[in-house]
Amino acid sequence: MDMISGMQKMSVGQPPAGRGAVCLTCKGICSGFQPHSWRKACTLCHCSQEDHLSSDVDDDHKMGHLLADSKHAHLTAKVKGGDGLRIYKRNRMIVTNPVVSRKDPTFNTITYDWAPAGLTQKLAMQYIELLPEEMQPVAGTEGALYRRRQLMKQLPAYDHDPSKCHSLSEAEVKAMTQFVKSFKEDAMGVGEVALPGEGGKTGDKDDAGKQKSEKDQANPEPTTNGTLDEHCKKNEYHCSRCGQLAALDSLVVYAERAGYDRLWHPTCFVCAECGETLVDLVYFWKKETLLCGRHYCQSLRQRCAGCDELIFSETFHKHANGQVWHKEHFCCWQCGQSLNVQCGCTNPSQSRKSQH
Repeated sequence: MDMISGMQKMSVGQPPAGRGAVCLTCKGICSGFQPHSWRKACTLCHCSQEDHLSSDVDDDHKMGHLLADSKHAHLTAKVKGGDGLRIYKRNRMIVTNPVVSRKDPTFNTITYDWAPAGLTQKLAMQYIELLPEEMQPVAGTEGALYRRRQLMKQLPAYDHDPSKCHSLSEAEVKAMTQFVKSFKEDAMGVGEVALPGEGGKTGDKDDAGKQKSEKDQANPEPTTNGTLDEHCKKNEYHCSRCGQLAALDSLVVYAERAGYDRLWHPTCFVCAECGETLVDLVYFWKKETLLCGRHYCQSLRQRCAGCDELIFSETFHKHANGQVWHKEHFCCWQCGQSLNVQCGCTNPSQSRKSQH
């Protein structure tokens, strides 16, 4: 059946959720998100921030900040009047299928909140259909909610934006800024969807997101872990995670930082630490391993068990069980008293219901 489609490149926002957003876990018990002054949790139900979803606009601004000043800046656009701020150009794909009947023609419309960049609509739909149904980002479904929760969980804004952190000193801001610059240059990437043997052929943009010349496109630079010529000569391709054969007519995912001699089934393109599918194909490459943003960052920096932020201070509190806190965050959830002092509250060390 032919498909009539519209492709909307810029995100369509929803009214801001944030404060007052209903908790997805408590299902009506929580009257709405009331943010703690520094914990990433609701003061009413103690559920995590990801259980109270922000708006699409907030998500797109966060992703715009993450991808800005990187080789993937072409996936963002400047915000008009935003003093250089960028917003994520996620592909919000709208597919309209005519319904054949004897009556007046009708149409069945499906909206995908996100689709891989650089693909035709047909291939984008094929990729999405390779994902489990509960992970397919169809607007208004559990799959769309799953994607947005993973954006908050895998790519928390406070891991890459100092302005989203609580009370950083000037030295901590400087250290975090350098940390973010380093991972954008050395580790962060966005997966490329293609047929086996076709990886690298759609990389027609330079680091600034500009179109490369025809000469550059015709003569791609070799990668360190396998050249384009090498992987194109293969008759068989195997997934780098499961080792199973990748069908020649089925889409796979490439990670440029891993080299184009490696590929993954869409369901195998996951974080090696948490096992979750890498949201919007954003990955971090470390020691021959794919990681999500959260687990890459905390593999290099301690993460506070109280506020969930990375620790850039030289001093912090470390518990015998291995957990660490900013010194001022090692305190009772209910009264704020330091846990070095007995306060008498119930479950004083509970930072939130949902631990990462």
